[in-house]
Parts: sequence; C-alpha cells; structure tokens
Amino acid sequence: MRPNIVLFGDSITQESFRSGGWGASLADAYSRKADVVLRGYGGYNTRWALFLLHHLFPLGLTKPPVATTIFFGANDAALAGGTSERQHVPVEEYKENLRKIVRHLKECSPTMLIVLITPPPIDEEGRMEYARETYGEKALTLPERTNETTGVYAKGCVELARELGVRSINLWSKMQETDGWQKKYLRDGLHLTAEGNAVVFEEVVKVFKEAWLDASEMPYDFPHHSEIDGKNPEKAFQQKCL
Repeated sequence: MRPNIVLFGDSITQESFRSGGWGASLADAYSRKADVVLRGYGGYNTRWALFLLHHLFPLGLTKPPVATTIFFGANDAALAGGTSERQHVPVEEYKENLRKIVRHLKECSPTMLIVLITPPPIDEEGRMEYARETYGEKALTLPERTNETTGVYAKGCVELARELGVRSINLWSKMQETDGWQKKYLRDGLHLTAEGNAVVFEEVVKVFKEAWLDASEMPYDFPHHSEIDGKNPEKAFQQKCL
C-alpha cells in the first residue's frame, strides 16, 4: 500500500488541488509512490482545527500518514476589531493550538514527518482592492489583516517548530525576498497565484527531501511498465503481489 501524505490547513490548503496548486503539484511529484490527501478547510483557524483532530487523525490507525503539513495562521492573524474578527485567535493561543496539533500527530505516529508552514505575507493594498471590487461602497477603509501582525504569527510558528523539534517553512519571509511579491505571489492580497503556489510546492519538496521523503528515492507501488515481460507478465508482479 502506498503511504499517505496529508495536507492540513485553511483555504490556502483547500485551494491547493486546483490547476497549478501546490497540492496538485505535490500529488503529481509523488504519483504512484504516495497518496497526497487534501484536508483543507477554508476560513478555519487553529481553534476550530482542534475540533477536527480526532476525526481526521484518529489514534490507533494501522496506517497513519508518513507526513503531514500544518498550514494555519492566515485567519488566526485577522485583526481583533476588524471585519474578520470572528476568525481572530491571539498569537499565544495560536502557538498553543499548534502545539496541541503537533503533539496529537506525534501520538498518532512518533515517526511521522511534521511540517509547520507559516501564513504567507499580506499585501494590505491588495486586500483593500479586493474588498472594493467585491463589496463596492460597502467595503470598509480599515484593513482586516496587516503584514506586520501576520509576521508575528509567522515568527511564533517558526519558534514553536524549533521548540518541538519539527520542520518548518517560513513562507512569510521567503516570499518577501522577491521584488514585487505582492502581485507576483498573491492574487487578492492573501491567497496564492500560480507563482505563489509554486513557491509553496518548492519549499515543501525541499523539506521532504532534506528529511527522508524524497520522491526520486521512493519505489513505485507496482512495477513500471518497462519491467513487464509481454510473454510472461506474472514474473514482474510476483514480488509485489504474491
């Protein structure tokens, strides 16, 4: 049986199986070697994600995931008092919620590769443009998210990963290394463009390779067609199937 790689997160994960999405690219990279399982929930924060843990990752699984990405924070970092206040989670609670998620996954499988991904940066003007295009005159003039505040959550995510001994990807910092990142990587100031998805894919693959989950070194689940003898096909399947 192929191993499972689970992508657990908010809308940026939920959208990742769209054309050009980082999850779809990951599924292609691990095709016939691992099954990439999408568990993305648009609008969710870490507080709400805790309610899903025992449903998505029940203890006692005979086949727990070999790897899980945890990609929350974009909604937790919504400003208190803003239009998205319902999603806001204080940064210390955010870190504690991530800690609970990681501990639960380690309880599911001590050998699971766990990767924490920070929220991406926020293009504040891009968010305001999106609000004006979506809501017209009803759009508020105050931001619902800021890049500075999101950076605090990103820092907390990376610090927690270091504390718990798990891998992390600082997407907030990585994207801002590129000039013009605001429009290059973000389509509405928050969610990813095709180029933004490519950055996430590249960073996840890099972390997987640095660990022990390099797709190029993993075996196919069943023989490659070039290994099958047309006159004696059973031979190629004896070791895998019998």
